[in-house]
Amino acid sequence: MNPDLDKLQPYPFERIRILLNGVSPPDNLTPISFAIGEPRHPAPTFVLEAIRAHLDQLSVYPSTRGLPALRQAIVDWLNRRFGIGSGWLDAERHVLPVNGTREALFAFAQAVVNGSADQGGETPLVATPNPFYQIYEGATYLAGASPYLINCTEDNRFLPDFAAVPAGVWQRCQLLYICTPGNPTGAVLDLQCLKQLIELADEYDFVIASDECYSEIYFDEEQPPPGLLQACADSGRSDFKRCVVFHSLSKRSNLPGLRSGFVAGDAGIIEKFLLYRTYHGCAMPVQHQLASIAAWRDEHHVRDNRQTYRDKFQRVLEILTPVLPVQLPDAGFYLWPLTPIADDIFTRQLMALQNVAVVPGSFLGRNTPDGNPGANRIRMALVAEARQCLDGAHRIRRFVETL
Repeated sequence: MNPDLDKLQPYPFERIRILLNGVSPPDNLTPISFAIGEPRHPAPTFVLEAIRAHLDQLSVYPSTRGLPALRQAIVDWLNRRFGIGSGWLDAERHVLPVNGTREALFAFAQAVVNGSADQGGETPLVATPNPFYQIYEGATYLAGASPYLINCTEDNRFLPDFAAVPAGVWQRCQLLYICTPGNPTGAVLDLQCLKQLIELADEYDFVIASDECYSEIYFDEEQPPPGLLQACADSGRSDFKRCVVFHSLSKRSNLPGLRSGFVAGDAGIIEKFLLYRTYHGCAMPVQHQLASIAAWRDEHHVRDNRQTYRDKFQRVLEILTPVLPVQLPDAGFYLWPLTPIADDIFTRQLMALQNVAVVPGSFLGRNTPDGNPGANRIRMALVAEARQCLDGAHRIRRFVETL
């Protein structure tokens, strides 16, 4: 077996299962879960109709590169959404459909990291935010690299403190994962920060993988979160060198089961990633590609989705802010409140008394010399319909008031 598998920690949901072992929640309270970030708003009807209309494509092997029409629909969306100049992105060279960003974010490190690079006998580094989407760590270890954690604390507006990273770390860094809007914090990297990261990537020769799958859930229609390719375009950087973004229909369009996303950016990297994926065997089914075209071309359902989240966040925060230190995130669908007791104890007692599931923040972060930035926080995914979210918020409030 690959010895690097022994470096992987149990996934957070396995740790939660162990944490809650033996807990018997009240029978008279229906279970409510804020734990899993699985969108539960209705999927767009027109996308479901597009799948049904193309079920005959089940008899066709899909290509790894994807349909030209899908790649063009993605380019058109990127141009509209991020103000990228017409003709900068080439659907033939800069875009690759993937089966959701989770598998692509993992596979990307396997293709990009050069474990045999001469680094003075030291293991190559992959830099990630802390706390983080756990796929980054697993991808790092199984690519033969070591993670370098950049803490995201309230003192830095929950953004990674890139200024605190030593030059020696950047010299060993081959890949930087960023997540904007962030999971679990909801913090957004602004254009200036993205441009500074591009300058660092040029100086130290590493690749930036920007996980932007929450970019379409935000609270101010006049201020959508910027993206890495937007920062490239704003800098006149038409080759998108060292920059790759990851987007998905899971959150944007409430289609987590479609497993449809894309990677886009540096044509040289995309070409090599395509080669990797051709052998990896992970082409998106044709009927899913055709349904994805319809989804990327429509914005009405996305705006309606944002409004639903706005309404829920406003009402839930009205319930929770009197008893918990919690704030509206920059974007995304998570709340990241402080807990009055240790986050794991809070999680266990909340389940025992109120039958509400949350994720302990410490399970999403790692210990560092400066502590675990997820400690004494919980992650709440406001993905269910409003009535259930409000019921869960009231139960959390009642629980906190008993402490």
